[in-house]
Amino acid sequence: MVSPQDKIVIIGAGCFGISTAYHLSKRGFTDITVIDRSETLPAKDGSSNDFNRIVRTSYSDNVYTVLAKEAIEIWKDRTVWEDDSYHECGVLVLASRVSDSFVDESYINDKNQGSRVDNLPDAEAIKKVFPPHVPVSSFNDNRGYMNHDGGWADAGKAVSYLTSKVKSMGVKVNGGHTVKCLRRRNNITTGVECEDGTVFEASKVVIATGSWTSSVFRDIGLKEKCLATGQVIAMIQLTKEEADRYRQTPVVLNFATGFYCFPPTDSHIVKLAIHAPGFTHTVDNVSTPRTIITNPEDGLAIPKKSVLALREHLRTVYPELAGKPFKSTRLCWYNDSPDGDWIIGPHPEDGSLIFATAGSGHAFKFFPVIGRLVADAIQDKLDPPLAKKFAVNRPASFAAKTDGVRAAEVVKELDISQLCTPEDLLLV
Repeated sequence: MVSPQDKIVIIGAGCFGISTAYHLSKRGFTDITVIDRSETLPAKDGSSNDFNRIVRTSYSDNVYTVLAKEAIEIWKDRTVWEDDSYHECGVLVLASRVSDSFVDESYINDKNQGSRVDNLPDAEAIKKVFPPHVPVSSFNDNRGYMNHDGGWADAGKAVSYLTSKVKSMGVKVNGGHTVKCLRRRNNITTGVECEDGTVFEASKVVIATGSWTSSVFRDIGLKEKCLATGQVIAMIQLTKEEADRYRQTPVVLNFATGFYCFPPTDSHIVKLAIHAPGFTHTVDNVSTPRTIITNPEDGLAIPKKSVLALREHLRTVYPELAGKPFKSTRLCWYNDSPDGDWIIGPHPEDGSLIFATAGSGHAFKFFPVIGRLVADAIQDKLDPPLAKKFAVNRPASFAAKTDGVRAAEVVKELDISQLCTPEDLLLV
């Protein structure tokens, strides 16, 4: 049984890692160390370091709806979460006009949780969600609902805030430590050895390494449990006058296509993306993130076909913006599980090794609370249904992928020869 005086080492200073450090510290743990490969935190190429992430309660799985509702209350509570990184603009959830059980079940779950939702049965109802001066598409192929209890969070700002907070609580946060291997004695994890020779001994080691998990820890059987996938993102730079026109729009999330986009930021940037199976980048038989750090020249480039797809999807929401050049692109790397559920809990044969990973592209909205689940797992207090749901050895494999709206398509290998060029971003 772990005690608050035991040494805890958390590998990874992103969403899972920093939230876990926070919740352990709140429980009185006094010897917590967080290490990360990046010298600068949050890591420049980490998925938790972005300027906006969707915060929604819209899930067909009520477990996530309830937890997201709690997270939003904390995002909004300035007595708990002093940072102003959360922006409540509402989330427009779109579905196709034909049957869409995911959206229908999400709407029911949101209503049952008391969220402020408006049913939008047709195109005319959808268009009324937007300010009258904003040119929008016809939405003839859509229905959906508006959830006013949601919006977006500045992920990089939020991680920086909580990192500072955990440091003030006594947590040691050390960047610039790339893990070489786990240290073991009698098949039990006893610490971490880094590439620079530094050793961190621990009673519990928490793996919170996101999309790098499978490529860093090749010897602990995660290949069928974790898959690094790159998701396509693009940004459009507006003028202040242009941005002001779109400033009061909601987050738009189309579950029929996976496309989503945000209102303009304070820097007048509109971000758009597609929540899809994404792309793998296989190195030595394991998908490994390819980023601006690993490939400085073209690590932010996305496939040329994806540039066109993003533009066509944007046209189905904001036709005027679809004609503008893209300012930049990025592959945001997820750590996917086959069923879209997270992996939180101990290794089945090594109780000193704890997993806190497989965010599957939807974990960040839970940043204020997700570390509580990991802390529960560390203390062997996680509710049995959740422990079963998030167990690393649950019956789920990529051979029978069941990750909701993303399961219908097949992940593709990234073709480096077909990455976009700056000229491709200008074509409209």
